[in-house]
Amino acid sequence: MTAVTTTWCDRCGEPLTADAPHPACAAARRLEPPRFCPQCRRRMKVQVLPQGWSATCVEHGETHN
Repeated sequence: MTAVTTTWCDRCGEPLTADAPHPACAAARRLEPPRFCPQCRRRMKVQVLPQGWSATCVEHGETHN
């Protein structure tokens, strides 16, 4: 049995594949913080500050810019 690893779009939460690119999400992510964890698809807690943002997944921890 082979384990299938899926990477999720951190803006819309849908699977990222070569067959289904997310150009609108990529464009929006230049201006917005992520909303979904790309590893597990959970909705993240996001805090936007004047200096940037931080996003926290309960499973995978914090990401920030």
